[in-house]
Amino acid sequence: MSKLYLVPTPIGNLEDMTFRAVRILKEADVILAEDTRTSAPLLKHFGIEKKVFAHHQHNEHKASSEIVRFLKEGKMVALISDAGTPAVSDPGFFLVREALKNEIQVECLPGPTAFVPALVNSGLPTDRFTFEGFLPVKKGRQTRLKELAEEDRTMIFYESPHRLLKSLEELAAVLGEERQASVSRELTKVFEETVRGTLPEIKNYFETHTLKGEFVICVGGKGRT
Repeated sequence: MSKLYLVPTPIGNLEDMTFRAVRILKEADVILAEDTRTSAPLLKHFGIEKKVFAHHQHNEHKASSEIVRFLKEGKMVALISDAGTPAVSDPGFFLVREALKNEIQVECLPGPTAFVPALVNSGLPTDRFTFEGFLPVKKGRQTRLKELAEEDRTMIFYESPHRLLKSLEELAAVLGEERQASVSRELTKVFEETVRGTLPEIKNYFETHTLKGEFVICVGGKGRT
């Protein structure tokens, strides 16, 4: 039966790969990967030998029509990103939408994603939260930050190492220097680290410590601790 599977892959620790994820990837006719070079070691580790094609932000619109045609032929396609769950700050949304438009079954397996463990171990309220992903780099950045000034839910952001300090500084300027936050990096890996405190305190810490890996910023909502 034709079906598009979205298969989460480990964000660092290979032990987080599920039995079901391995089975689906072995059964799939084709695997779509954000970067075939990044995915190759993972697939080799689990003995998965399949045709792998690149599916990333630069070709997903053009490639999706061809993939839908392939699915309509009764094939089984699995989509993976470099790490974590596809379509969450990664390619996948457009393909899912096109598959659904063409009445093709879509199934997302549960599995690794960076923002959930970052939120849970942040010490901030978890009952209500908003996932913001990456803030706009330039256009619309300040506008979005000002909109979030009144947000009372815990806010979660992804950030790159070279923009972390700037983002913490801007968040403190807009949300207030007393706003509680946490920053997690290298989740599930050997050098996993979570730093908690006010936004300026966390910025001061990372000014003299390692800026390497993938970062998740969690910030408390207005009026909540």
